[in-house]
Amino acid sequence: MSDVSLPAPPEPLAAPVFDSHCHLDIMVGERPASSGDPVALAAQAAAASVRGILDDARAVGVTGLVTIGYDLPSSRWGAEVAAAHDHVHAGVAVHPNEAHAATPETLAEIEALARRPEVRAVGETGLDYFRDWASRDDQHASFRAHVEIAKRTGKALVIHDRDAHDDVLKVLAEEGPPPVVVFHSFSGDAELARRCAEAGYFMSFSGPVTYKNAGHLRAAAQVAPVELMLVETDAPYLPPVPHRGRPNAPYLIPLTLRCLAEVKGVRPEELCEAISTNGMAVFGQW
Repeated sequence: MSDVSLPAPPEPLAAPVFDSHCHLDIMVGERPASSGDPVALAAQAAAASVRGILDDARAVGVTGLVTIGYDLPSSRWGAEVAAAHDHVHAGVAVHPNEAHAATPETLAEIEALARRPEVRAVGETGLDYFRDWASRDDQHASFRAHVEIAKRTGKALVIHDRDAHDDVLKVLAEEGPPPVVVFHSFSGDAELARRCAEAGYFMSFSGPVTYKNAGHLRAAAQVAPVELMLVETDAPYLPPVPHRGRPNAPYLIPLTLRCLAEVKGVRPEELCEAISTNGMAVFGQW
């Protein structure tokens, strides 16, 4: 059973950085963890608050975050929280696992939300061939619709890509990508990183890059140009080493950041500065 206690904070970073992808609503218990993930359930048991999450993150140098929607209720909630809190941006979308719910009416409201100033991304959207909660036809239709919403609203497109690399790239090529594309929780190998770099797509690395069996992710991070890299938690999911099986949170970003800096052969503060610059290119000013 997962440990419901929160991990101790890591050593603070010497330069500020931000968390490009988390799910505040699940962390604070606003929404149940639909997958029944034990780590998410443990996070909810910890009874965090949005203000507490922000304060804990700031104490270690994580000065902003993006809370990401995965259906209409979470997207509405995220937009409201971003409007109410400095240093929080929101992404809005219907997750590929929920693509069967991407009706024209729902997509119209997602687009309306995406036009709000506190909403800086359309996502997470994309394709998930690991789970079969939604048919591939529904996923493709929803993904293509979100690509168009991102283009019409001028917001970054945040992609969930699980076991679907080739088809995700194919859809982007066929639809024509928006100016800013982010592969969230990058899960590919060095070859996918090369293809993303050639296309100018941002790659956001999360806790699994620290895992012993994730050599392919570290190889991808070696290939990824620093100017196209982001870092994220996907909290409350995917906690970095040494906290696997425990709740993740934005204040654990330093563990993933330091791993990436070691892989890239740069000082952590250099990578923080680069990622902060990238973040402004992707999500705008905080």
